[in-house]
Amino acid sequence: MAPLHQKRILLTGGGGMVGRNLLEAAGDLRIDHPTSRQLDLTNADDVRVYIQDTKPDLIIHAAGKVGGIQANMADPVGFLDKNLAIGRNLIMGAYEANVPELLNLASTCIYPRGAENPLCEDMVLTGELEPTNEGYAIAKIAALRLCEYIRKQRPELQYKTLIPCNLYGPYDNFHPEKSHLLPAIIRKVHDAKNNGVNEVEIWGDGTARREFMYAGDLALAILKASEEMETLPDLMNTGLGFDHSINDYYQTVANVLDWGGTFTHDLSKPVGMKQKLCSTERADSWGWRASTSLADGIAKTYTFFLENHTS
Repeated sequence: MAPLHQKRILLTGGGGMVGRNLLEAAGDLRIDHPTSRQLDLTNADDVRVYIQDTKPDLIIHAAGKVGGIQANMADPVGFLDKNLAIGRNLIMGAYEANVPELLNLASTCIYPRGAENPLCEDMVLTGELEPTNEGYAIAKIAALRLCEYIRKQRPELQYKTLIPCNLYGPYDNFHPEKSHLLPAIIRKVHDAKNNGVNEVEIWGDGTARREFMYAGDLALAILKASEEMETLPDLMNTGLGFDHSINDYYQTVANVLDWGGTFTHDLSKPVGMKQKLCSTERADSWGWRASTSLADGIAKTYTFFLENHTS
């Protein structure tokens, strides 16, 4: 295969957190990243024509309808239908156009809700999914299985899937009600510090554990995979292999932001699963590991927050 700088690359989801971090890390690589207005991924004919016209050597699929628990529960039809259509249209469009390489991004929500930690790639479809985001998970499983089936029928096509753990970083959503855990903590502690508030509330007892990786590390993993598609496993977790408690995340944010207040716990609030941790055995064997520490990642994310979300 050609060196990465010689490949024509098509990126979907270029406006999202993963896409924007990838574009920043990619330097002068030739990456076509059409907006949803330029290319409607839910329209199979549009996707087929676009791929045949642009003739990419590699497609990186990072687009999708995403949201938290409340959004998934409110619109399971949309999360299943839209993500299923996007995945199918893109992968089959690439297949029919003989695109040699496709890197599909999945999510750890594809794993069974009752699976033992750490979560290994061969656990897919071995148990019931988490009901709150089942529609999204089914769509992601369909896409990764489609890539695997294509590999079985045409092994020369490098259609493979990365499964990132939870992410945070620049271009994240810092909305007070709609953000995920780490940007929400950054916003809460920042507001407390700015407003002279000495207490911040944590839902539950804070002992639940979560694995959050800096989005810039995933960007580097994608670039390495794009360069080495032939050696990349067909399905590979992309995470840290270790986790932190909710309390740890709050305290690290407090340390980075130099806020000296105290935390209280609301034990009446839901906390979700006690742990969700990825196995990194395949990634380790392949030669990749995330390099950004939690404190460094939070510091970089806070800098982005200050530059883009405060007046």
